[in-house]
Amino acid sequence: MARLTEDDKTRNEAAIRAAMERILSGNLPPGGKADLKTLASMASVTRTGFYPKKNRDGTARPGTYQHLAEEFERRVKELQDAGEVVDPRVAQIERLKKENSELKKRIAARDEELAKLIHFKTLAISRLAAQHDEIERLRKQAAAGGNVRRIPAPSGTAPYGSCS
Repeated sequence: MARLTEDDKTRNEAAIRAAMERILSGNLPPGGKADLKTLASMASVTRTGFYPKKNRDGTARPGTYQHLAEEFERRVKELQDAGEVVDPRVAQIERLKKENSELKKRIAARDEELAKLIHFKTLAISRLAAQHDEIERLRKQAAAGGNVRRIPAPSGTAPYGSCS
């Protein structure tokens, strides 16, 4: 693999910084996120330069563009802490979480109201059944006893001065 010249590194760093500014301003490519993978893709560099390397003796050394990766991640975190959303998908996720929470509250309120209505319906049906039983008992009592008189059915014309 060929080594990068200082001119290549300078050009790549400028491309990375330009891509970083585009991402941080919210100008993401379709399917992209505010992450190192998208940054590397937009700058047309390999993302391996963003990560630390190991020497042959096992000691660690910084990646070619690791300082830019750290700066990018720091700036993304600062924007997020300030309440700005760089990644529109994150904003959509937050919006959907909020909607989901509101819908859960509405469902809980409806379930509570439904339980109250079911209780009311049960109570109303039991009262109607009790009233029906009482009416039946009174009808049987009226039919059995001789001391109850029937009220004559109204005639077709209303008497003089009536309200009907």
